[in-house]
Amino acid sequence: MSIKNKFTRHSLYRLALFVVAAAIIAYFFPDEQNKEYKYEIGKPWSYSLLTAPFDMPIMLDSTGIRAKKDSIDACFVPVYTIDRSVKPRVVSHISDAKTAFLLDRLYDNGIVDASATDPASGRLIPKIRMIDGNVANTHSTEKMLTVKGAYQWLDSVMNASPEFRSQNIASIIEPNITKDSLMTARLLNEAYQSAIISRGIIQQGERIIDRGEIVTPQTAALLSTYKKMLDSNDRTDDERYAMAGYVLIVVMLIGLLYAFFRLYRHNIYYNLRSITFIVALVTGFSVAAFMLFHSFHNSVYFIPLAIVPILIVTFFDSRTAFYVAIIQTLICSLAVDDGLEFILLHLPVAAIAINSLQELSKRSQLIRSALLVFVGYCLIAVALCALSEGSVMTIDPKVFFYFAINAIFLSFAYVLIFVLERLFGFTSKVTLVELSDVNNPLLRELSEKCPGTFQHSMQLSNLVSEAAHEIGANTQLARAGALYHDIGKMENPAFFTENQHDVNPHELITPEQSAKIVIRHVADGLRIADKQKLPSVIKAFISEHHGKNVAKYFYTTACNRNNGEPVDPTPYTYPGPNPRSKETSILMMADATEAASRSLKEHTPEAITDLVNRIIDGQIQQGLMKDSPLSFRDVESIKRVFISRLKTIYHTRVEYPELTKRKETK
Repeated sequence: MSIKNKFTRHSLYRLALFVVAAAIIAYFFPDEQNKEYKYEIGKPWSYSLLTAPFDMPIMLDSTGIRAKKDSIDACFVPVYTIDRSVKPRVVSHISDAKTAFLLDRLYDNGIVDASATDPASGRLIPKIRMIDGNVANTHSTEKMLTVKGAYQWLDSVMNASPEFRSQNIASIIEPNITKDSLMTARLLNEAYQSAIISRGIIQQGERIIDRGEIVTPQTAALLSTYKKMLDSNDRTDDERYAMAGYVLIVVMLIGLLYAFFRLYRHNIYYNLRSITFIVALVTGFSVAAFMLFHSFHNSVYFIPLAIVPILIVTFFDSRTAFYVAIIQTLICSLAVDDGLEFILLHLPVAAIAINSLQELSKRSQLIRSALLVFVGYCLIAVALCALSEGSVMTIDPKVFFYFAINAIFLSFAYVLIFVLERLFGFTSKVTLVELSDVNNPLLRELSEKCPGTFQHSMQLSNLVSEAAHEIGANTQLARAGALYHDIGKMENPAFFTENQHDVNPHELITPEQSAKIVIRHVADGLRIADKQKLPSVIKAFISEHHGKNVAKYFYTTACNRNNGEPVDPTPYTYPGPNPRSKETSILMMADATEAASRSLKEHTPEAITDLVNRIIDGQIQQGLMKDSPLSFRDVESIKRVFISRLKTIYHTRVEYPELTKRKETK
């Protein structure tokens, strides 16, 4: 694949990553229509200012509605209908003339069904509304009887005569006035609606309730109306514009994150794995935050947002971590009621987390960081309460409990670091510290097989770490890389000067064979690194610490044996590549300088200074540093560190005087 095609493919991938991240965040962004407000009547409103998104009627509160309904129920007259076919049909079944005559009179007054009986008193309700044809009139029930009442009246009048008893009147009588349930319910509902009709209008944009105000029954009725209208209405144009505004801000924030990487962090922008990790982290935590905001009102306090900068500072640097924390906090603040308070609460804590983890090397540091984050949250919450309420006594004690939960989540970030390290192939500072332990099995094997090489590596680790610290490079990475850069020498220890004891096997073979064996320690080192599953950043030190340099000793020897004529340098050239990072560039300089310093006859300050300048300038002139990100200022700083360090190593020691015995006197 050509470089141009690769560049185009990477650009398309970054663009697709941008679009997908923005789309996911916008899709999961909390919808105002689905937002749940949790409140209690008589308690303060804990959300921010709520205004009417549209014109809303002012309805009665639940207590008022209940009172109105009770009043209507007490006065309401139910609707009944009269069936004129009942009287002749029932009377025709009566054989006794007197009983038929009396029953006819009862039907004229009205026999109603049992629904007209008042359950409390057992008597008929005072009035009923009776529909006869299309006319509804209110009638008193004073002369009306129920079926049971009619039978009892007839029985008392007829004095329980045998003729009356024989006709089974109780089973014959049926009401001619029955309740019209549908009409009664409709009229009752109309009375309800007429009674609880709105008492006014809250216009669009008018305040409903603000933070800290007590929720009254009237306010609760307004909030209920607000929720019902949101659920029943389609999305208004204002809401569509609001959502479009949210999406635009999210796109701008992610765009700013891309711009930061493009301008100041090329190693992240052009590394698809790194930019995927950071964008996925921001997207994932944003979606998780949106879900928590929707499910838990107090989630703004216990959401562990500081995990994001902790992960970034672990794998990258503090400036990148803080910039990502700003973007993350701003995106999440769009989904909460009080965005400014959210920013003031979480952004300083992100800075605390970053500053407390500049060199994460053990778990106890993460515990300490979690405690500092907890203290930071508590102090900021108290300050915000004093600022908004004018007193710290009104703060909810539960807030501190939520902060404690937040700190507990942060303390488990160590597990997340381990998982992401394996998932994305990153190397954390914790891993580098573990690799730098001289008790590591691989380093112990190096010290046993190649004691001289091990001492050389130890010397280099101190030299490169100090130089890396001076120019702001990764100190821990430089130290670990220096310890492992020569592990390939374990395959043939005796062919390297620092491990030889009076016998030099190179004297028995040709310069080309010697060069091949020496150069092969790079390939052997990479093979051992693969077997031991060392991180790729450590492998870079093995492959790049010689770059594409020439094994000068053997190349010069070959030229001298060829009567001073040049020979083909290919068999004497290391495979490379040349150093491509600050840390591997420092190692190349330190490796050549430290090795050459041991051959100096005199370790005077002038000799050491001349040696350092000559070797490093020679590497630059040969083009070995053309892929290095080091600046000329960095190179000068590295030279000063090397010179100072080598002077200390090879300083002249004072000759200790011998003790002179006092002469005996006579």
